[in-house]
Amino acid sequence: MKKYHLHTFFAVLLTTFNVYSQEKKLLFFQTDWGRSTSWDAFCEKTKAAGYDGLETWFPKDEREAEELREALNKYDLQVGFLNGTDKSVPFEESLRAYTENFKNIIAWKPAYINCHTGSDFFSFEQNKAFIDAANKIARKNKVRIYHETHRGRFSFNLPDTQKYLSAIPELKLTLDISHWMVVHESLLQSQDSELNEIIDRSSHIHARVGHAEGPQVSDPEAPEWKKAVGRHLDIWEKIIRKKWETQDFFTVTTEFGPPDYMPTLPYTRVPVSDQWKANTYMMKALRERLNIE
Repeated sequence: MKKYHLHTFFAVLLTTFNVYSQEKKLLFFQTDWGRSTSWDAFCEKTKAAGYDGLETWFPKDEREAEELREALNKYDLQVGFLNGTDKSVPFEESLRAYTENFKNIIAWKPAYINCHTGSDFFSFEQNKAFIDAANKIARKNKVRIYHETHRGRFSFNLPDTQKYLSAIPELKLTLDISHWMVVHESLLQSQDSELNEIIDRSSHIHARVGHAEGPQVSDPEAPEWKKAVGRHLDIWEKIIRKKWETQDFFTVTTEFGPPDYMPTLPYTRVPVSDQWKANTYMMKALRERLNIE
């Protein structure tokens, strides 16, 4: 018996050593939100900036799909796809389309699938039906499917999201906490204990910085946003280090958006800062925070 316990002890010790001795990685994905160039040009720029992949909605037609596939292969980039609930059609029709969309997406073997799931006007049971459908597909196909915290969706605020987490043990989140900053009109400084389960259940991050009055600061490098940027980095670091306890990589999408998400000057609609620069800055800031070269 003692010999068995000793063998078990060393096996656990070796497993723990292997987990912590592996190089911990952050895999960064660039959003194609606002893209105005060809897939080839966009992927070339994405790779040159140091990204591991990109995140996009699944192509609408075969020609665009082929252009995307060729560019991904040419520049050795991974892809994370988005899937979403269409809130403009009846529930049953929307659920059917949402479920069908996974078939085409899964065939590409994406790094993950990030979902804009449900609606803040659907019932709990209706939103749960979308989540359950996605979880069933994730299990069957062994694909990573996450559900983004997002205004207008089931996860539009912290308290309601907690209800879904309690009811659905398999529910995994993409945390875009910038949405909650504006919904709750705060940086959630007094909600650290409430965020613990959110941190535990977050498997992907959208690295955009919000604030009490909006989902996107004008420029994350500006000194007036130092507190907001620091708060987001603190939360993101907790999530990443938590996941690094059991896995050697974590995925992050830098997701500062274009106008009109990006604030603009009146009349001219000229953006007040550069979207690409904001996103690459967030990648740099996370690398520095987590001591990754």
